[in-house]
Amino acid sequence: MTLSNVEPSEDAQEKLVQLIRSDRNALAKTITIVENNLDGTSAVLSAIQCNLGHAHVVGVTGPPGVGKSTLIDACIAEFRKLGKSVAILAIDPSSHVSGGALLGDRVRMAEHSDDDGVFIRSVAARGHLGGLSATALNIIHLFDAANWDVIIVETVGAGQSEIEIVELADTTVVVESPGLGDEIQAIKAGLLEIADIIAVNKSDLPHADVTVSELMHALSMRHSSKSVQVSKTCATERQGVQELVAEIIEHGVKVMETNRDNCVSERSRKIVARIVGE
Repeated sequence: MTLSNVEPSEDAQEKLVQLIRSDRNALAKTITIVENNLDGTSAVLSAIQCNLGHAHVVGVTGPPGVGKSTLIDACIAEFRKLGKSVAILAIDPSSHVSGGALLGDRVRMAEHSDDDGVFIRSVAARGHLGGLSATALNIIHLFDAANWDVIIVETVGAGQSEIEIVELADTTVVVESPGLGDEIQAIKAGLLEIADIIAVNKSDLPHADVTVSELMHALSMRHSSKSVQVSKTCATERQGVQELVAEIIEHGVKVMETNRDNCVSERSRKIVARIVGE
């Protein structure tokens, strides 16, 4: 199928959606078109607008070195045990020379590379102020339209600018680790304000319980009625991961029951705004 920036017919839209649902290579090529804003980007975004709302989008953020990628890897295995397909969008640091992702798909989460129920894509942050690529929203929508059950978005690191992940995710997981002062940094960065779930990873390290207590105390001091679950995990040993995934799913169910239409319409509004802005 040839794509142009002219809005496709209804039949062409349906063909495109069916294609990215049935052919992984077609999905990968379509992501490349959108990621690089090539000819056809507007046509793709127009075609998928009416096919959104299936996926549960899970944002994962936190300071560097807390084990986000390892924890995501463990979560993928748990989601797959439950029969859920999982797409991962990993926002990697950009190469200063090429602008491409330094950490490629093939060196991430290798154990899932032969699983047709897992799709891993790394994209470059390309200097975007937040931890999210400027095209992340569109790629999330492509995964959604392609009928992936769970979309996990991992950010570059953590900081004030990265709280934008809450605009894209149904469930936001903030990952911390014990004994590094990360809990204080999380408070300063405002990450606790956006968290739906906090995972204290590397819980086999000393002071994990202290970190959990300090985070729970910090949460109790907020001027917010939102309930935030704090859980301990040790991704390398797969400890606490099953419970974490259960919490993520439970939160996602609540979102779908109470606010799914609003979430989808808000993301659709952003897609339309991008099309108009081109």
